[in-house]
Amino acid sequence: MEIIMHQVGKGKDDKTVRMQDKEMAEHYTSYRILLIGSGGREHAMAASIARSPRCAKLFVAPGNAGTAECGENVALATDDFNAVRQFVLENHINMVVVGPEAPLVAGLADNFAKDPLLKQIAFIGPSQRGAMLEGSKDAAKAFMMRHNVPTAAYRTFTRENIGEAFTFLESLQPPYVLKADGLAAGKGVLILPDLETARQSLREMLEDAKFGAASAKVVIEEFLCGIELSVFVLTDGEHYLILPSAKDYKRIGEGDTGLNTGGMGSISPVPFANEDFMSKVEERIVRPTVEGIHAEGIDYKGFIFVGLMNRGGDPYVIEYNVRMGDPETESVFPRIQSDMVELFEQAWKGTLDKAVLKVNPQTAACVMMVAGGYPEKYEKGKEISGLDKVEGSLVFHAGTKRDERGCLRSNGGRVLCVTSFADNLQEALDKSYASVRKINWEDCYYRRDIGQDLLGY
Repeated sequence: MEIIMHQVGKGKDDKTVRMQDKEMAEHYTSYRILLIGSGGREHAMAASIARSPRCAKLFVAPGNAGTAECGENVALATDDFNAVRQFVLENHINMVVVGPEAPLVAGLADNFAKDPLLKQIAFIGPSQRGAMLEGSKDAAKAFMMRHNVPTAAYRTFTRENIGEAFTFLESLQPPYVLKADGLAAGKGVLILPDLETARQSLREMLEDAKFGAASAKVVIEEFLCGIELSVFVLTDGEHYLILPSAKDYKRIGEGDTGLNTGGMGSISPVPFANEDFMSKVEERIVRPTVEGIHAEGIDYKGFIFVGLMNRGGDPYVIEYNVRMGDPETESVFPRIQSDMVELFEQAWKGTLDKAVLKVNPQTAACVMMVAGGYPEKYEKGKEISGLDKVEGSLVFHAGTKRDERGCLRSNGGRVLCVTSFADNLQEALDKSYASVRKINWEDCYYRRDIGQDLLGY
């Protein structure tokens, strides 16, 4: 009997694959996938998903101009769980992949798990309880303490005990680290140079609600000196795969100066994250984290993003996130050669112990292009040119849209991300910057020093 399965390639039209072997056809499930998100992370994920022969149809909600080249963008309010449910059922979705953290912290996975019509759908993203590893800095630190995961010393305070918070600040050495407990759109972590500034910022967070409800509680922690990196894990709640490492660059200015951003670029792999260091990361951090999730009965099928500090060769956790990072995804996902849909299926089924991760050994260098004025006030709607001149690099869309004439325009602070591969970091950087210089819009900006701190390793 001839079996017809569906797959999607570049573009959004279904293709068919005819399979003569019935047993093979029955072994592989074809997925109609809903990917939630709209940034560069989602474009990189969409590109990997669309390459899979297991993908029958890809929808991206709400997506951007780049994801529209990989699948079909849909104007779906992803914070409206009833609307998500209706779309999933009407479009026969059998896999959902969540890019950003907000729907997970809001409990989208739980919404699926308790619905008789949705609970059999493969859902990649942790339960609300698992998402608290990112949704609450205090909960994450308490989890680390319970499972002996190395991290900075800390205490958590509210408005009611702000006096004790001031006393704790005085016991620390500068700089001072203040973290809003809840989600604050990446802006809730402050690193402050002196005690008076720290006291004032703490008062603004707790008494003046600087970050709204997110700073009703504030975590004050010891400053860890070292060099940062990101380690990404895909887990089924019991088994795990450690994905390629990456280092991102948060500050807007060259030399890591100025305001924090969503990320100005990334490098993968991280040169100093050698076999010895990564062995420490796995033994001291990844394994106890996943074992802790399993021991506490947390439903967790998805990504763990471990923000680390390399402190004299020893890893310490700065924070957990419960999704892939951005712009790290734009350098990590293109290096993964395994079928991502198959890995997602194994995560959902609890069989990641049988998974095989294949990774491109080359270095990926990613440079983010942003709107002038970002991360403060900036303008949208600028016409983008030069993409047709780019060769030998990948361009991921972060904040873009097409107007009624099909013209590509900026639609966010971070607009485009250029990623290139080479056998060494310098060559990868040279390729990315050569491509960046071919792209233009009015008042665009990018850092020219991405990866320079890693060239000496």
